[in-house]
Amino acid sequence: MTPRHDWLTLTGGSIGDGLPVAIGAAVACPERKVVCLEADGSAMYTPQALWTIAREQLDVTTVIFHNAAYAILRLELQRVGGGGGGPRARDMFSLARPALDFVALARSMGMSAERATTADELVAQLGRAFAQRGPHLIEAMVPALA
Repeated sequence: MTPRHDWLTLTGGSIGDGLPVAIGAAVACPERKVVCLEADGSAMYTPQALWTIAREQLDVTTVIFHNAAYAILRLELQRVGGGGGGPRARDMFSLARPALDFVALARSMGMSAERATTADELVAQLGRAFAQRGPHLIEAMVPALA
């Protein structure tokens, strides 16, 4: 019983495409709200897309799931038999040093941005973002992976 929507996703083989895909969707259908769900590691591949979203005032609400890790790369290492890797490999998958601040990054580009540390905060922030047109970013803090 939900309103009509589309789901755009990559079929595999790359990360970091969520923000550019959101730009394409917003340009192609400016009358529709676009919601971009992106992990922090993936967002670090194309952070300049946030600037484009802000500059063009695209109606994109971006949710960055911040777990301070390139989690998919860690998973791929395990899939090829690399296990958890040694200390140096584990450090390469961490985004904790230096700490990322997507709220500050988005605001520096002229985009409204908030940080959610609970599910209730996330729901409230999504409600505010959906109530108005234009670019919004929500940095959803999720538990860091061990």
